[in-house]
Amino acid sequence: MFRVTAAALLLATSAPVWAETHTISPGEGAQERLQEALILAEPGDTIMLEAGRYMLTDGLSLDVDGITVRGAGMDGTVLDFTGQEGSGEGLLVTSDDVTLRDFALENPKGDGIKSKGADNIVYYRIRVTWTNGPDANNGAYGIYPVESTGVLVDGAKVTGASDAGIYVGQSNRITVRNSIAEANVAGIEIENSRNALVEYNIATRNTGGILVFDLPGLPVMDGGSVIVANNLVVANDTANFAPPGNIVAGVRRGTGIMVMANDNVLIEDNILEENPTAPIMVIAYTLPFEDERYDPMPRDVVVGQNLYGSGGNDPQLEGAEMLLAAFGGALPPVMWDGLGNIFAVDGTPAWSLNLPEQGKGVSMAQPAPLNAPTPEAAFNREGIGAPAELDDRIG
Repeated sequence: MFRVTAAALLLATSAPVWAETHTISPGEGAQERLQEALILAEPGDTIMLEAGRYMLTDGLSLDVDGITVRGAGMDGTVLDFTGQEGSGEGLLVTSDDVTLRDFALENPKGDGIKSKGADNIVYYRIRVTWTNGPDANNGAYGIYPVESTGVLVDGAKVTGASDAGIYVGQSNRITVRNSIAEANVAGIEIENSRNALVEYNIATRNTGGILVFDLPGLPVMDGGSVIVANNLVVANDTANFAPPGNIVAGVRRGTGIMVMANDNVLIEDNILEENPTAPIMVIAYTLPFEDERYDPMPRDVVVGQNLYGSGGNDPQLEGAEMLLAAFGGALPPVMWDGLGNIFAVDGTPAWSLNLPEQGKGVSMAQPAPLNAPTPEAAFNREGIGAPAELDDRIG
């Protein structure tokens, strides 16, 4: 009887009974020892990275479900890719239910950590840094989950990415919180994704602070249902250093929060200061496209109460002199191109450029105070953000 009961209990538990901890230390052979652990680990295992600097010459990969990779802190355990010989990411994850926590990557030749098709993934207290500062030769993305359902990024810090510091693309059920994005082209970017919560972050010294985009021609379309709330978006004044041809190469220095061609987005309770092009911009996609599935207009974007400081005094826009003259020396905190539709709470300091159609430049603008309806109902937050069970992994 005891054996039957014990077996039943073992089957009932959600954690693997024989989960192991594989401890890796820096020093000679660290590359091989760490990659071997990532290959041979079993679901439920933990790979523990001791404190120190790991000098790595190639990227790492993980394709086992249910693994935790844990270091001794984002300043204690550093995976140093300065000598990386390939051009790929520092770490590629292609498995589900993975937790990455408490370590750093420096100077990967490509992206920092990319997870593709990795559902229910947690990035917790991860740092990705390019130590030479803003440079077009830096990797494109620091933290880069794509094509996933269930993404939690919490307590991360990314500096120097030539595209986006924290980027989530073509995914669903996303939370990015308590993180710092500094001196990237785009600080935090949510692209072609749904049900995303971006809150309690600091976006500073980027070209653009927080971007919510929907683009044509991608496998997953129709981005929307995004909340951008309680963030500090300040002094995003770094010149754009993206390689030519990247979509973010068109982001203007000094953009605070930008929504482009997205559906059902709420922007509220953010602090915006010293973003010299515009604290908040809501625009249509500006380029020609052939994707018949694509709607280039912003739809049902809600601008709630935010705290606006200085900004809009040095816009990097076509016709900037004309706009500054029209607005008395500084653009209003909220700028809408006039395409699609937005809502704004009473008292929002906002103007519309009243562009006649998608793809027309600012030279066609007819600026006027924003005449947008007040939201009639509270924003529907149901289903927005990462699944609650991901929080259990970080305690």
